[in-house]
Amino acid sequence: MKMATTPQLTTDFSKPIIVVKPSLEFASTPRHCRTSLSLPRFNNITRASSSDSSLVSRRHFVSETAALSLTLTTLPLFGSVQPAKSEEPALSEWEKVSLPIDPGVVLLDIAFVPEDPKHGFLLGTRQTILETKDGGDTWVPRSIPSAEDEDFNYRFNSISFKGKEGWIVGKPAILLHTSDSGNSWERIPLSSQLPGDMVYIKATDEKSAEMVTDEGAIYITSNRGYNWKAAVQETVSATLNRTVSSGISGASYYTGTFNSVNRSPDGNYVAVSSRGNFYLTWEPGQPFWQPHNRTIARRIQNMGWRADGGLWLLVRGGGLYLSKGTGLTEEFEEVPVQSRGFGILDVGYRSKDEAWAAGGSGILLRTTNGGKTWTRDKAADNIAANLYSVKFIDDSTGFVLGNDGVLLRYLG
Repeated sequence: MKMATTPQLTTDFSKPIIVVKPSLEFASTPRHCRTSLSLPRFNNITRASSSDSSLVSRRHFVSETAALSLTLTTLPLFGSVQPAKSEEPALSEWEKVSLPIDPGVVLLDIAFVPEDPKHGFLLGTRQTILETKDGGDTWVPRSIPSAEDEDFNYRFNSISFKGKEGWIVGKPAILLHTSDSGNSWERIPLSSQLPGDMVYIKATDEKSAEMVTDEGAIYITSNRGYNWKAAVQETVSATLNRTVSSGISGASYYTGTFNSVNRSPDGNYVAVSSRGNFYLTWEPGQPFWQPHNRTIARRIQNMGWRADGGLWLLVRGGGLYLSKGTGLTEEFEEVPVQSRGFGILDVGYRSKDEAWAAGGSGILLRTTNGGKTWTRDKAADNIAANLYSVKFIDDSTGFVLGNDGVLLRYLG
């Protein structure tokens, strides 16, 4: 059978991308304690010929000996090690998970196999892929032989599963696919003219997925990635250049990439421009992204979807806003939060009422009333890391991902 070749991409996204799919399977101090012992110094004790001087000497000797005994009792002996105290107090509802990775790795995404809820994968920078089979208690590294043979250090951005089928995308452009719950992975080649870097992928159905680039290209496949069809007709840069006269503040200074992108369960997208000047939305069936002015003075950090279908919005400097009502809107109201001046970077909903927000310098906030009020988990203040992402797999399984290889697991 003759194999199809990959056509060149154009700015017209209506033409499908045909890719050839070869198969490629996957084959990770004791502390010395010095104690400066200050002992009481004996005064000169000499023999006296008289009884009075002898009595004074004996009393002095007893006094000095008692002081020495007390000092030796209260101070540790040379070389002894005192019991170590925990540097990080236990979190009220989270525990820190030890990972077999370098401290400098930034964790980016996590997903579990629906048919095997204990089996999951964790992605990060520096070509990091970790695997767990006990629900996230322990993790082991997975390698990609094809990537190791190249002079690239991949940043794996996103992972998603539907049934036993899973997808991974990363930068530089790399797409991985599995149909056996991640036991083996195959690499799917992509055109070098793909607009932007792949930042998000969602497994939507059997053999089907949606893929998004940081330039706003959305592609859909329904045959395991053999070919992809564009869902929008142009990149965001082209849309803004065409509609810059429409009054979108900051559009003329647009740098051409997203800072963040999030998808709702029903397939709607919200994305933040790289400068935080404005945000964009897209609904299935729309030919272009729709830009929106921000109604808040501070620049936008991130946006996403609440469990009730509304939007949350984070601004730089630690502000949190909730949209009025549900669906897409430009009306937001601020919610007071105790961020201590550190930026809040992500929000994850465990249920319609309970959600957690995470941010810089170990900030963890919780709401139990749908976001109306938030309380800070002070036990997390000593975590020396920025917490970038909050992911709830279900109401009993959740994780917070951070830099320096920090992973928190929800205890409930």
